[in-house]
Amino acid sequence: MTSGTTPVLQQRRQVVVKGDQVEVLVKSRDRVKAHGEVFTPAHMVEQMLDLVRPELETGPGFVDKTFFEPAAGDGNFLTAIFRRKLAAIEKRYAPKMWPTESLFALASIYSVELLADNHSDAQTNMLGEFVAFHVKHKVKCSPKTNLFKAAQHLITANIQQGNTLTGLDAAGHPLVFSWWHRILNAPPTVQREAFKLSSLRNADESLLDFDVLPTYPPCRIDHVHKGA
Repeated sequence: MTSGTTPVLQQRRQVVVKGDQVEVLVKSRDRVKAHGEVFTPAHMVEQMLDLVRPELETGPGFVDKTFFEPAAGDGNFLTAIFRRKLAAIEKRYAPKMWPTESLFALASIYSVELLADNHSDAQTNMLGEFVAFHVKHKVKCSPKTNLFKAAQHLITANIQQGNTLTGLDAAGHPLVFSWWHRILNAPPTVQREAFKLSSLRNADESLLDFDVLPTYPPCRIDHVHKGA
């Protein structure tokens, strides 16, 4: 690999080589023309996230501060946000709290992606970050564990394929997300409230259409997959 940052054209892909790292910025010219798809370089992602560092890492309630990415791509912003939250959780919480807080951090990150391959990559990358964090700390997180299943459920619910501008999913149905409210007097417990993405365009928060969508009983956040 070459040192420094070098743009390279490979099979119609625009990539950046930086040390041993390779970033794909453009998958194909056709995708740029059809969808305006150009990925943000990692260093620019980090610079932009530095601007909201209090919300991500240092401010009160940082774990539950929500972030919405309207065009997720392969999840480069999502994973960067999640990594910062996880690093802050390591510093500010006791190890026994890391599984619970990492799930709440995951529940705070939302996105929509138009293209199917990017959507799949974004979900896979987020789950990979979650599992890697717990494996590093020797916490069981195999596909058989509630921890893994809950994370997978949250990612599926929060990272969806569709069109942010129309508020519709790939099948033409309204995009439906969920708020995951932490119940303060029962820290591991969450209350799920579903809402349509289109309702966020209302200026009045009271107009979110919780009342016309399914309701869910409170449960432990590591059991959210059981109440799906």
